[in-house]
Amino acid sequence: MNFFLQTQGRPVSPLKAALNMLLVCAAVIAFFWVSLLRISVELDFTVLAQYPLWIWEGFKTTVLVSLMSLVLSLLLGALSAAGSSSRVLPLRYLCKGYVTVIRGTPLMMQIYLFYYIVGTAWGIENRFLSGALILSLFEGAYICEIIRGSYLSIDETQLEAARAVGFDKKQTLRHVILPQMVTRTVPALAGQFASIIKDSSLLSLIAVVELSQRFKEISTITFHLFEAYLGLGIIYLCLTLPISFISKYLERRFRYEN
Repeated sequence: MNFFLQTQGRPVSPLKAALNMLLVCAAVIAFFWVSLLRISVELDFTVLAQYPLWIWEGFKTTVLVSLMSLVLSLLLGALSAAGSSSRVLPLRYLCKGYVTVIRGTPLMMQIYLFYYIVGTAWGIENRFLSGALILSLFEGAYICEIIRGSYLSIDETQLEAARAVGFDKKQTLRHVILPQMVTRTVPALAGQFASIIKDSSLLSLIAVVELSQRFKEISTITFHLFEAYLGLGIIYLCLTLPISFISKYLERRFRYEN
């Protein structure tokens, strides 16, 4: 019985953690396998091996649009976080309104709105560029709140201490504010990158030929719907699980007591 329980006050050993995780994975796989048997579905993943080039092209597009969106959303999020605290009221309300509207509406609606209305009005015809910009606008609102929250979490006494030792605003920003903001935002931003990768699947709505669009085409041609979307899920897991592990590592690495 001790094999399934954590000893109070002691960390779980790597062997015990690995064995219990394997047990959970085996139970989940067995559940879905029985579910497939109950509906008389036999999976044949060999059909996916017939389209390696399509899958590779979709994979590259997903990675590239995610990386581009990550850079742009970081920039947009940082600017919005700074603008939300601006003394210029129109700028402050613009940034706050942007965050409120983007976070309060579904990405699907934003894709249609920005691509077919804004993109058409301003002549943005490249679907890849449009998709990256739309995804950046969406993720930038969440990154804005991550950055703003990390800044607000800094104790005011630390800023007072910086002024007491003679730091000016630039020195306070460089030596007090930025180091603490980095430790508090990096783990959350790593997790946000995993969200960017998953959210990129909705860009298939405007025919950006990324992973989900490729697997949709494969399922249409082969009529192997379950194999296509299970394969798609496995590839997304291969992309997002390492980022989740990195995020958890960074959380442990930068954890400290106030």
